[in-house]
Amino acid sequence: MSSGFFSSMGVGMKNKEPKLVTFGCRLNFYESEVMRDHARNADLGEAIIFNTCAVTKEAERQARQAIRKARKNNPEAKIIVTGCSAQITPQRYADMEEVDQVIGNDLKLEAESWGAQGSAKIMVNDIMSVKETASHLIQGYEDKSRAFMQVQNGCDHRCTFCIIPYGRGNSRSVPMGVIAEQLRALVAQGYNEVVFTGVDVTSYGADLPSAPTFGQMIRRVLAMVPELPRLRLSSLDPVEIDDDLWWLIEHEPRLMPHLHLSLQAGDDMILKRMKRRHLRQDVIDVCAKARELRPDMVFGADIIAGFPTETEEMFANTMRIVEECDITYLHVFPYSEREGTPAARIPNQVDVPVRKQRAARLRKLGSAQLERLLARNVGRDMRVLVEKGGIGRAENFLPVNVPEGSDVGSLLNVKLEL
Repeated sequence: MSSGFFSSMGVGMKNKEPKLVTFGCRLNFYESEVMRDHARNADLGEAIIFNTCAVTKEAERQARQAIRKARKNNPEAKIIVTGCSAQITPQRYADMEEVDQVIGNDLKLEAESWGAQGSAKIMVNDIMSVKETASHLIQGYEDKSRAFMQVQNGCDHRCTFCIIPYGRGNSRSVPMGVIAEQLRALVAQGYNEVVFTGVDVTSYGADLPSAPTFGQMIRRVLAMVPELPRLRLSSLDPVEIDDDLWWLIEHEPRLMPHLHLSLQAGDDMILKRMKRRHLRQDVIDVCAKARELRPDMVFGADIIAGFPTETEEMFANTMRIVEECDITYLHVFPYSEREGTPAARIPNQVDVPVRKQRAARLRKLGSAQLERLLARNVGRDMRVLVEKGGIGRAENFLPVNVPEGSDVGSLLNVKLEL
């Protein structure tokens, strides 16, 4: 899956609110808010819901560890497990004595699933049979800084390292009218920034009537919701940026100058073995064009360290492309074998310590890249979205300290200083 991954825990408010523990991507974060509403409406206020990730073995290990800890600390709570890992290996979670129920990735978004308590312990469909992405108008987010909105789900591509299509199904898109309706509702609630997210967002629209592209959808929706101040996008496939999205990059100030690319590697042979749709030069060309159209553009990227057969020379090509394209925000993962994927069967697996060491080198480079960006922006006037913890994010996603007492979710004009 092309996006950055993190673990977060959403703790319900008082009066028996359901507790959500979320692992993985921004799409999971969005879906956890959908589930929060469904569980609340189904009177599952004392439930603990785990929304799992399957991208790495470590993400799955952390989820199982958190489930055991939750049962130890909450012996009477109902524990429900869902998400990509639960969709792919439901029996593994059902066999855990701590787990009361396992719900599949499509069913978790249906209100009826949460009202069907007392039914089968495993409620999981064939995800490949799902043809539509259900529309969910959520009421808001616990973290009030920005909102995430699902515009697409699933993936039609089969990168050799990726198990996510088997947890998410094939690509399917949310209709434009529904996206605009949700966007208006979020702006009316006071959100100044929204992130369009999905599994493979640049594949948006192929399953819809007239097959609108991702860029076409954004142009039309922004025209329908002129009151939205700021829009960000989740991970983009470098070779699938369409003409309308290029137009937006050049002309639309509400689209933030920060693009996150599903890079994965900077060596052509590794990219081919990953079965990616781009090569090294494609990424270089995309970054150059984006900066030509918008000189303040800043990039992030997902990168896998230690893919099977990766030599030190191949890894050096990945390190170099970060510097050549001046990529700042790196989401780095040591390669993790996923059972059932072609990459896991490649004979020349890189030793795990080498994977971790290469990942550490990439993260160190990422830290240096961020320091360079910070230095270049000292003295600039920027508009910052206030987050929790006394920080905010500038248009180019730079972390900025904000005055104490600033309202979370508000926009401030600041001059960047060291």
